[in-house]
Amino acid sequence: MRLRALLDTDALGLRLLGGEDELDRTVRGVMTTDLRDPSRYLSGGELVLTGLAWRRDAADSEPFVRILAGAGVTALAAGEAELGDIPEDLVVACARHRLPLFAVNESVAFATITEHVVRQVSGERAGDLAAVVDRHRRMMTSGPAGGGPDVVLDLLGSDLDLRAWVLSPTGRLIAGPKVSGPPLPPDLCARLAAEHLAATRTGRRGPHRVAVGTTTYSLFPISSAGRTASTSAARDVRDVRDVRDVRDVRESVLSDWLLAVEADAGDWPAERLDLLYGVTQLIAVERDRRDAARTVRRRLAQEVLELVQAGAAPAEIAARLRVAAPVLLPGLGAAPHWQVVVARVEWDDGEAGEAGRLDGGAVAQALLEEILVDPLSTGPEHSDRIAVAHTDDEAIALVPLPAVSTEHDGSESGIHADTLLAAVRDPLTAGLDDDGRLTLGVSAAVHSAEGLRGALEEARHARRVAAARVGRVCAAGHQELASHVLLLPFVPDDVRRAFTARLLDPLRDYDRRHRAELIPTLEAFLECDGSWTRCASRLHLHVNTLRYRVGRIEQLTSRDLSRLEDKLDFFLALRMS
Repeated sequence: MRLRALLDTDALGLRLLGGEDELDRTVRGVMTTDLRDPSRYLSGGELVLTGLAWRRDAADSEPFVRILAGAGVTALAAGEAELGDIPEDLVVACARHRLPLFAVNESVAFATITEHVVRQVSGERAGDLAAVVDRHRRMMTSGPAGGGPDVVLDLLGSDLDLRAWVLSPTGRLIAGPKVSGPPLPPDLCARLAAEHLAATRTGRRGPHRVAVGTTTYSLFPISSAGRTASTSAARDVRDVRDVRDVRDVRESVLSDWLLAVEADAGDWPAERLDLLYGVTQLIAVERDRRDAARTVRRRLAQEVLELVQAGAAPAEIAARLRVAAPVLLPGLGAAPHWQVVVARVEWDDGEAGEAGRLDGGAVAQALLEEILVDPLSTGPEHSDRIAVAHTDDEAIALVPLPAVSTEHDGSESGIHADTLLAAVRDPLTAGLDDDGRLTLGVSAAVHSAEGLRGALEEARHARRVAAARVGRVCAAGHQELASHVLLLPFVPDDVRRAFTARLLDPLRDYDRRHRAELIPTLEAFLECDGSWTRCASRLHLHVNTLRYRVGRIEQLTSRDLSRLEDKLDFFLALRMS
């Protein structure tokens, strides 16, 4: 399509600021970005949409426009919502590089422009999929009754003979064809999500292809229309030097949906690939629509959290909870109980340092909203029960639970830390790669507003317990706060290292020299409560051999494993190692 056609479409609200002689240029795609250097995402011919968040001062405009022009971008459209009038330095830079520049009125969403361009470009490239796109657009704009992404997946199957599914980054099945076979098994969904996240983090060019038995799946990213979207592979985080770029890529990797197509796209022509990416952009519009529905729940959670942390009167907090309950649990007759879940995402940033963690709360919020879907799911209304607020470095979920019977302790109901991550651990570990960690803490259920402050602190303490464990994705619950594990996260690192080294280093050195397996023997002996018979049976050893090994442990450490105090020291050292 031509730029002139965009300018002539009144519904888009575009105003030309420069480049009148270039309006016959062809638009072959659309991209939304606020990266300072989006070159890796550009293949030429795009209409680039930007909210100008990359611009810190007037000097930033020239290099940004030079990058776009060098990549063969057709035109730039800048939103007026952030800065009001488009800066003159950007107008001058675009004129210098002969890059047409449009202003986008703040009342027009980028998603509207994206959908229009994708629909027009698809129509010009291929009539068959254009019909799919257009039919789906009409169904989506008709409201919830239109069927959402499930409808376009059915059309892909009926019109193009392609089976496809929409998955979340944790491997949750969001949408699938209803008329062409059974849904994907949960374990396959989790594997595809993990493969997609791992490939995206390493910068491999998409679509990513995964062979499962004799079937090949092609995985396409579905980026939010409000964030950077691209048909090319995500950049390698380790090659990014701008802290904001690092945060953008990480949030995208851990938040974006994906389209899994049962086909090998390796030999597809460029036109067919572009059309599938067009479909992903349309689904992204639906994704943004669903995310917008969470705005009220997020605001309610934020208000309650601020009241709790400010020490507001229980009556004031209770009033806000009475407002929240019908929104989170519509139709609930009795006042619910509440549970608090705290999550934190931390990165090993290297050059980015502390600044790279400033937006960890936003990433944790997106992940926590996704993780809490399955444990709460009882049907299509599950997303109505998610209310997550965030600060700079953590996300806090306020989870309503139906009032439990008085015969039970409320802590027995609701979310349990040991099952919270069971289905999502592998995909998230792949997405966090080797430089990120997700830790969660879960409180007990509380029955009133008076208990929320304690529940919040309990969830935070539990998260610290989870942070002391080994692994990229860890959770802990309130039950563990009555155990010794509550104390371990608060022991200074240098004290932990000195304590464990004094007790365990002699055994490690001996094992390394003699392959004696003293450390595994010590662990088994303590787990068997010092029972010689049970420990020997577990290790498949003769009791005399076990006695020899324990004697060697006592000799090397000058400790006596018949004494409770020494057993406890070894137990704690193993837990902290």
